[in-house]
Amino acid sequence: MNRSYLTQTAFNESSFKELSRKTAIHEAGHAAAIYLGNKQKQLPPVFFQIFIAGKEPGLQTAKIRRPWIASVQGGRLIHTLPSSVTEATDNFSPAQKQAYLNAFEADMVNLLVGPLAEANYVALRDDEIINASLVNLNALHNYGGTADLQVIQDYLDCWDGDETLRQQKITALFAQAFEFINHRANWRAINALANALLANDKQVFDCEEIMTVLDAHFFGSKKAA
Repeated sequence: MNRSYLTQTAFNESSFKELSRKTAIHEAGHAAAIYLGNKQKQLPPVFFQIFIAGKEPGLQTAKIRRPWIASVQGGRLIHTLPSSVTEATDNFSPAQKQAYLNAFEADMVNLLVGPLAEANYVALRDDEIINASLVNLNALHNYGGTADLQVIQDYLDCWDGDETLRQQKITALFAQAFEFINHRANWRAINALANALLANDKQVFDCEEIMTVLDAHFFGSKKAA
């Protein structure tokens, strides 16, 4: 899970900071959905880390600066996509099949939350309204979501049924992702993790450290609400 970048572009100080902020929000959104979202759905815990490139001393110059690149590694409940969900669950019990479908859908929602979090940040920054009508699935390309959408399409290709059923499925999951970022405690946790990513010179944020930040601000914000 990672934001899509224009790596060959030089940035001034202002645009450097802004794109770095959007990147941090994007990846923090993925991480929050993987940890908090899966937990809220009572899904099994999964290991993941956030890797950051471009923070090393000496890589930036006074005249040319490029945003650092972050990506969530791991975090998926479905490790290998099947050619068909129906075939993959053919010998499963009803309970096992439902658990597999829940995990399959959760991975897709978690992919969507990253670019949606970035879109929400931009809307709040610009004092604009954001909803599922104004920011649709295709618009996520504008919020670093191209790579995420490609993986989501891979998941959809495994879904049996016609194109209409697939569109209904992704529409429902898109709504779930929107609901996640609109939850006040989730959003505060996303911002807190983004701030931690930006403030720290570490190149790897491990799973335990990420969960500690998210827990502290998610539960803290719930108590304050």
